[in-house]
Amino acid sequence: MPSLTNWGYLLALVFSLAGLLSFDFRYRLAFFPNWRRAAIAVGSGVGYFLVWDLAGIGLGIFFRGHSPFLSGLVVAPEVPVEEVLFLTVLCYTTLEVFVAVTRLTLMRKSGPRS
Repeated sequence: MPSLTNWGYLLALVFSLAGLLSFDFRYRLAFFPNWRRAAIAVGSGVGYFLVWDLAGIGLGIFFRGHSPFLSGLVVAPEVPVEEVLFLTVLCYTTLEVFVAVTRLTLMRKSGPRS
């Protein structure tokens, strides 16, 4: 019988995605101003890294391993569902940081508001 420990990493990733969504909602960074562009940006990053992972798995470099924190759910051989969520968190965080830094840089260049 799986315990809560088996779902710990998955729950932490879902919690992280919820935090990113709330930050996005508050500051209108990615999905809330333009969900299509954000979905393409995050989806292409996740897709790229999944292809990278699959190539590494095919070459015998990457493998799932055993951990008490993994749920046991897989989307492909040697690719746990947690990997897909981790890549989503990684790409979404990168997008939000890029947009936030770009906005701050533009605000600094434009000078103080009157």
